[in-house]
Amino acid sequence: MLDPTIAVRLIMNDSGNDKYLLTPGPLTTSLATKRAMLRDWGSRDAEFIAITRRIQDRLLAIAGVENSHVAVPVQGSGTFGVEATLGTLIAPGQRTLVLENGAYGRRIVTILERIGREVTALSWPEDQQVDPTALDAALREDPSLEHVIVVHCETTTGILNDMVTIGRVTKAHKRRLIIDGMSAFGAIPIDGASVPFDALIASSNKCFEGVPGMAFALIARQWLELAGGNAHSLALDLYEQWRGLEANGQWRFTPPTHVLAAFDQALQEHREEGGVAARHRRYSANRDILVQGMRELGFETLLADGVQAPIIVTFLMPAHPCFEFTRFYDDLSARGFVIYPGKLALADSFRIGCIGALGASEMQAAVAAVKATLEAMGIDDLAARASNPTDQTSSLNRTGT
Repeated sequence: MLDPTIAVRLIMNDSGNDKYLLTPGPLTTSLATKRAMLRDWGSRDAEFIAITRRIQDRLLAIAGVENSHVAVPVQGSGTFGVEATLGTLIAPGQRTLVLENGAYGRRIVTILERIGREVTALSWPEDQQVDPTALDAALREDPSLEHVIVVHCETTTGILNDMVTIGRVTKAHKRRLIIDGMSAFGAIPIDGASVPFDALIASSNKCFEGVPGMAFALIARQWLELAGGNAHSLALDLYEQWRGLEANGQWRFTPPTHVLAAFDQALQEHREEGGVAARHRRYSANRDILVQGMRELGFETLLADGVQAPIIVTFLMPAHPCFEFTRFYDDLSARGFVIYPGKLALADSFRIGCIGALGASEMQAAVAAVKATLEAMGIDDLAARASNPTDQTSSLNRTGT
């Protein structure tokens, strides 16, 4: 049974009496964003067409590419958007280099292989950033590589890759750059002037604090104009999706109307909060409260502070004999906080997100819930660890992914 004090706090939650989602998406949304989904929309109605156009214009403005790129939405999760973008822009026979330091980079490689595109990967351990000098050498040595793909924030660990330098190197070699900005765009600064990208892919339910069901790509208009006939899929053809939207503002197939309405509201809230800079400050403060509080309780973070994005934090699994993750997860959920299992290949871990409609008070309450959960598990401190976190990190560095 839920503790009465916890129930009171949840009722006071502006998100609508939900549990707090400390995950990389879906995530906690505002009550206003939820309420935006209470109306039914005709997909060919002028008001709904206006919603789609507002969203497209706003996304281009946030990235500072209004004059060079187009925004193309697509139904589905972020991975749908990634596959649609890659399948549309990369023609059969063209070679692509993927910079991979986590599960989502590996997923991009899998997508390209599955749809029959030629792909090469440069890989780094999950706790290390992509190295732009290695990219420079690879592009210098192999002129047949036409595209470079990288994940901005790899939520496998929460590591942040250096987009500015990667963009500079890719441009110097005159190759096209595709960025998976799924867990970064909207909160981590990036724009077309500082990072000359040819395509950037993200979704509605990450740093913009919308709900799941829609992805989008910001694509250089000149590139997309040449992409007709490339797509491996009817439904995931962003060239045809763009042509249809340009012609009459309508989606080719039934759009997720309620998701779009919620995203429209979420983008308004993003703007009112102060845009990317303000959201970055709030998420960074959330991360700092979380990391400090968890370290004080004895948990160890996987990443060095300098490469830890304010999106999601990976904590190494304690080796205390009384610590059992399933119970830890369930107890935190009962206390009103939902976290995420780990996704590392070589180290046991779990993750706690910093994003969503959350602030300092929610993060402080989350740390307090972790402390209460440890006490309920009979753990006074986590000093008794069977393995040194530094040793685990060294293992990652030696072995790679």
